[in-house]
Amino acid sequence: MPRRVGFLLLPQFSMLSFTTALEPMRAANRLWGRTLYAWRLYAPKAEPVSASNGLTLLPDAPLGNDRWADLLFVCGGLDVHRHCGSDTLRWLNRQAGRGIPVGGIAAGPYVLAQAGLLRGYRCTIHWENLPGFAERFPAIDVTENVFEIDRGRYTCSGGTAALDMLCYLIAEEHGRELAAAVSAQFIHDRLRTPGDQQRQAFELELMRKSPKLASAIRVMASNVEHPLTAGEIAARVGVSVRHLERLFRKHEQHTPQRYYLGLRLQHARRLLWQTGLPVMSVALAAGFRSQSHFTKCYREQFEITPQRERLASLE
Repeated sequence: MPRRVGFLLLPQFSMLSFTTALEPMRAANRLWGRTLYAWRLYAPKAEPVSASNGLTLLPDAPLGNDRWADLLFVCGGLDVHRHCGSDTLRWLNRQAGRGIPVGGIAAGPYVLAQAGLLRGYRCTIHWENLPGFAERFPAIDVTENVFEIDRGRYTCSGGTAALDMLCYLIAEEHGRELAAAVSAQFIHDRLRTPGDQQRQAFELELMRKSPKLASAIRVMASNVEHPLTAGEIAARVGVSVRHLERLFRKHEQHTPQRYYLGLRLQHARRLLWQTGLPVMSVALAAGFRSQSHFTKCYREQFEITPQRERLASLE
């Protein structure tokens, strides 16, 4: 019997993430010479579902009492928090209650968490969704890895990471030789493992510029809610404040303080779009102790106030 894989497509799902999960199975069938994997598309309603790029797909079935799949992936994307309806969450819980392994692709892990299906499991999610996810579900063990597999929970950060996760699954079920052949079909020269981090290329580029600069930015990113002074950052990195300032001016064309402020404001912007936290709570999470100061800095950075940004996120 082929492995039967269901894909729950939510409105505004990531088309790239969905297809890079589907295509490895198609390639595995072709290379093996018989059907190893079959798939079926589901949607909250019996109508076409639009991806974030505007293309639409017609599901095979709406949510119901369908008991066909033996592995189920939730494919999410933009504004995923708006598509966690009670019918969808109940359906996911029924499927998991039958012992079916469930997974989330791109923003899909948010839906699994909302359904209570990630409590006690390690998971990951796209790095843009990670700040809002961590604020919304502080008890869940979420990582920055490209994908995670933990006792029947398959989560990946989206994009090409879905290809890596499906090839990992193919290797487990049919051997590494087939998985490598599938990867080669897509000119994908290295299969990443759960230990690989999402922004590894970004980190490597920073390291190429300057290991000390990369260390300083990591320190800043780890201390958003309680910002450090330039002296404290320099001490942790092992350089003088003057040397730290030279590094940022040379490679980022900013002072360390200005770069740090921009990093904190980007964090705040993600929280405004991904969570329902009050604006003052978002300000605190981004290291601001005054809402008026937060609003001033935010408007200077993005030419919009946090309050108007929040309203735009709800439209």
